[in-house]
Amino acid sequence: MNKKRTVILDTETTGISSIGLPHTNHRIIEIGAVEMINRRFTGNNFHVYLKPNRSIESGALKVHGITNDFLSDKPIFKDIAIEFFNYIKNSEIVIHNASFDLGFINQEFQMLNQNIKKIDVVCSIIDTLKIARTLFPGKKNTLDALCTRYKINKSHRNVHSAIIDAKLLGKLYLLMTSRQESLFFYDSFNNEKSFKKSDCLVKSKKYSLKILYASQEELKLHKQYLEYIKNKNIC
Repeated sequence: MNKKRTVILDTETTGISSIGLPHTNHRIIEIGAVEMINRRFTGNNFHVYLKPNRSIESGALKVHGITNDFLSDKPIFKDIAIEFFNYIKNSEIVIHNASFDLGFINQEFQMLNQNIKKIDVVCSIIDTLKIARTLFPGKKNTLDALCTRYKINKSHRNVHSAIIDAKLLGKLYLLMTSRQESLFFYDSFNNEKSFKKSDCLVKSKKYSLKILYASQEELKLHKQYLEYIKNKNIC
């Protein structure tokens, strides 16, 4: 049986783009990646903080709370580039709002001038934001909103964190691509059209319930218990 390797990925940066693409000269300051093999978490995760050699914008600081002082003794991207590339290459990469993170990651590799191919060339990319917009059209589909919708505990998430968000996204991805939805999930479909769209993103599987019949001994004991209730006049 071939093993399917999936890496759930998130980054934090020195600046936040309103159009989903990296600003000029902005850098990655945290990478968090979580490995799954055949849809099971392995614990083989990748997590690193990076010194960006530039200041962090106040808007970004409010989002992730990572300070310039905290990053002052951390490695730069060049120091971890090969290790990171080897960790993610030839894998299925799951990202929420993929264009944002991929833009920054590809920019970091390009700055090294080592002819490393773009991540979306050496890996297959799954954007959970696109899946969410198909499943829940017209609704808020941030990571926070989706975790609330799928009842994923995020009480430990006070600010954005690449590794925490990657772990939350991993749980979310499993639920979004599973046929074992709970009732609140079905309630979220506001029309038949959106339900049909979701079927294109979720593989259909047929499940049969296993019926367990009572043994002769169990039937005998049950009959004796009924007689006991009858004799004791228990309602």
